[in-house]
Amino acid sequence: MLPSCFLCVTLISIRVRNINGADLTVTRTCRMFSRLKQRVEDVLLPGDEFSFETDDTISLTEAVKPEKAVCGPGLRRSGDRLVVCKSGVLRHKPPNVFWIDSQQRRYVPAKGETVIGIVTAKSGDVFKVDVGGSEQASLSYLAFEGATKRNRPNVQVGDLVFAQFIIANKDMEPELSCIDSSGRANGMGVFGAGGLLFRVSLGLVRRLLSPHNEVRSDLETLFPCELVVGMNGRLWVRSSSIQQTLIIANLLQSCETMTAQQRKELFRRVQQGAL
Repeated sequence: MLPSCFLCVTLISIRVRNINGADLTVTRTCRMFSRLKQRVEDVLLPGDEFSFETDDTISLTEAVKPEKAVCGPGLRRSGDRLVVCKSGVLRHKPPNVFWIDSQQRRYVPAKGETVIGIVTAKSGDVFKVDVGGSEQASLSYLAFEGATKRNRPNVQVGDLVFAQFIIANKDMEPELSCIDSSGRANGMGVFGAGGLLFRVSLGLVRRLLSPHNEVRSDLETLFPCELVVGMNGRLWVRSSSIQQTLIIANLLQSCETMTAQQRKELFRRVQQGAL
């Protein structure tokens, strides 16, 4: 997950001299990191805050380097405070990354994220794509692998595209591309024949995209399938039959509100044919 802001925690250092005239460093450490780590896996609400308080212990011999915290979605720096702006569970990735894991469904485009879009219109040399945000994104016909002015891609209204944001900010229209920095498609482009598209929460999307996700591994052992995950909360799945495709979609949507034990019990009942 890409960080949304950086938070620099500066420690207070004071130079003093001992009775022999040698310099000593008095360092007062900040307790915000310890408080953040204590609240990991706790449910936080908008308005909760962490302040830059210093502890009462003073070190005269050790100099502590200033630390930086990478704050992801749901956390915002406000003066000398770190404020929670989304409700959810506080997550931590060593050594210093913190974010709020929420069940949000509203998608805000971010540069570098890959999404599943629906082509809604052709406007000259640009396609208009619905990505589930507040406005549609633009996709140039040259933003496909091997596309030229003479060799245009075969993209029709209603097609699904797996693309990456190259421009995404509040002052400009979002722009997509179906090629990476080296000009290769790398799995992006038009897709979607014979599959099913549905929506889930953004929290479930991040769980599915994590390197060692149990939901995805259990699903692959239960039903072999093709799965495309968009950071905008859209999933596309295709299996060997329509019945299996519908079962997979229902299982993924049910996993949003289930614990790990409940999910394993549900998958076991499906494997035994009880459902």
